[in-house]
Amino acid sequence: MSRPRTVQERAAARSGWAVGIATALYGISFGALATASGLDVWQTCVLSLVMFSGGSQFALIGVLASGGVSAGGTAIAGAALLGIRNSFYALRLSRIIGPGFWRRTAATQLTIDESTAVATAQAEPRAQRIGFWVTGLVVYVGWNLMTLAGALLGNLIGDVKAYGLDAAAAAAFLGLLWPRLRARQTQAVAVAAGFVATLLTPFLMPGLPVLAAAVVAIVFGALNLFGKRDAGRHPDPIPMEREVEP
Repeated sequence: MSRPRTVQERAAARSGWAVGIATALYGISFGALATASGLDVWQTCVLSLVMFSGGSQFALIGVLASGGVSAGGTAIAGAALLGIRNSFYALRLSRIIGPGFWRRTAATQLTIDESTAVATAQAEPRAQRIGFWVTGLVVYVGWNLMTLAGALLGNLIGDVKAYGLDAAAAAAFLGLLWPRLRARQTQAVAVAAGFVATLLTPFLMPGLPVLAAAVVAIVFGALNLFGKRDAGRHPDPIPMEREVEP
């Protein structure tokens, strides 16, 4: 018989459900935008089932919508670049997930922004695992259901831009990003990358400004101009030692 969950473990599960449902809901925007960009319903659903990375998915269909099939190479490159971040998440989550081939294989598909955030926000190892699995599974199931609903709805209502759904993804990402822009270093990286992307958009084919902005963000972030100044005032509230206890 399994032992009852602690207060921390129940809190992790509640956080997972809350974050998972909120994230899954705007999958309907992706489904509608994907069909509007030229994908059919089954292609849209397969993309969510297999790719399952909101940022990469929106980047892919955004470029396709702007440049059509001719922009396919750029779309794939942009989506892949955004997806690289999940590899770094995996390094941080490795000890939280634990050993076992099938467990790690399943965790690979569920390693996203939201599951990583909920897991690393917990203080106890078991609560971290619960937060990861609950969040990841809720987002995965919900996102795919909402993708299907959005794809079907998109075919019914026609041009989703008339309803403002084309701005929903950007608004959602801005909402997720805004609370993170507290340290001067992250603010500087965001401003530099945004400035470059805005400056290059009128002159480059769709997708390339995003790639250029990503390079600028990497270089500017590596310089860490404001990092030392931030370190004394914004210590990491969750030390790695607490995250990786066996």
